[in-house]
Amino acid sequence: MSRIYNKRGERMRGEKPILLIEDDKVDAMTVKRALKDVNIKNSLAVVRNGEEALEYLGSEDKEKPCIIFLDLNMPRMNGIEFLRAARDAGVIQGIPVIVLTTSKEQNDRLESFNLCAAGYMIKPVDYQKFLEIIKTIDSYWTVSELPY
Repeated sequence: MSRIYNKRGERMRGEKPILLIEDDKVDAMTVKRALKDVNIKNSLAVVRNGEEALEYLGSEDKEKPCIIFLDLNMPRMNGIEFLRAARDAGVIQGIPVIVLTTSKEQNDRLESFNLCAAGYMIKPVDYQKFLEIIKTIDSYWTVSELPY
């Protein structure tokens, strides 16, 4: 995906939304704030667990996201269960999934990558450090040649 700039020199991406799978309202607000602070203009669709994410991705009425941010520790269907179900259903094929979690468990990391996660980031408590993670994802996402 090549970089595209608007008239004010701000980076822009396609019109596709970002899907955030996150059950914690404060963490969802933090992601939304960080995206705004990094000047990412894509809309943010938020669902609270893996089941809602599968419904979103399977809906004919919803536009497929350009990237998915996934928490692991959620009720009803956690992030690992979502990755497994989404991979088996083929609904995340070609969509980068970045795990944003508090889990430092090696098994979670290994399982996430085994299930085709594109990245695994530990959510820091400090907002400035979290902002650096979002900037890093943005930089990578901007220079990567994605399949869509």
